[in-house]
Amino acid sequence: MENPYLDPTRIRAALRSLELRPSRAMGQNFLTDPAALAMIVGAAALRSDDTVVEVGPGLGVLTWELVRRARRVVAVELDKRLAERLQTEFADAGNVTVVQGDMLRLPPEALLAGEAYNVVANLPYAITSPALRHFLEAAHKPTTMTVLVQQEVAERIAARPGDLSVLAHAVQLYAAPRIVGVVRASSFVPAPAVDSAVLHLRVHERPPVDVADPEALLRVVKAGFLHARKQLGNALPSGLAAMGMRREKNDVLAALEAASVEPTRRAETVTLAEWVAVYKALLSRKPHQ
Repeated sequence: MENPYLDPTRIRAALRSLELRPSRAMGQNFLTDPAALAMIVGAAALRSDDTVVEVGPGLGVLTWELVRRARRVVAVELDKRLAERLQTEFADAGNVTVVQGDMLRLPPEALLAGEAYNVVANLPYAITSPALRHFLEAAHKPTTMTVLVQQEVAERIAARPGDLSVLAHAVQLYAAPRIVGVVRASSFVPAPAVDSAVLHLRVHERPPVDVADPEALLRVVKAGFLHARKQLGNALPSGLAAMGMRREKNDVLAALEAASVEPTRRAETVTLAEWVAVYKALLSRKPHQ
């Protein structure tokens, strides 16, 4: 049976019946490309005993696929009209729980009572970064995340040294990213302004680096990127000061030396392991030492 929610005519009729004009701010772009949908579902590689959290299910095009593959689907929809329609559309499925609310305000552990889960979603563009960090930094993390996001964002997340960013480190601290493929803007109704990409994240069972306070580490990383065009020996002291973590330049230079990071390098070239070394070296030196 073909997925009925891929039909553009049906999508437009459903939107008219709900008196709903797709909101760019809420990322309401509805997928109509079966190849793109198959790419998402294939990358997720769900098993029949899996529990899945879907964020922003919209009219249910991805939900329809998930209920046929997973034991349980928790679909979190912000728009009340869409949430009510989803409850009606999937009332007979038996394995769907529709939650009307803001996923960013719902801790995963509150939704899932400790059970293992995967995230599969066409994420609204406006909340991509917050949504990823919401799950990856949660007390109860998913096993994997398979998400459709802006292509540019996916590339930033999966970047390697030389093109790294705060977002790349914030994600790679918790998961290994892989870009599965590109989805053209024409695959949606209405078409967004940019292309998208399917991004698969395999969440680490244990962090790849040894650090007791990941958030403190990321604050140091962010400080290094505040003046990304500058060499790190100048960028990091001013960045730390701007974020309320003032350290003398000599202290910062000594920390970089202890971490074997040349002060002439720029932030985008510094690996996560090197940032950890810098962070620990800063911790070992008292301010104004």
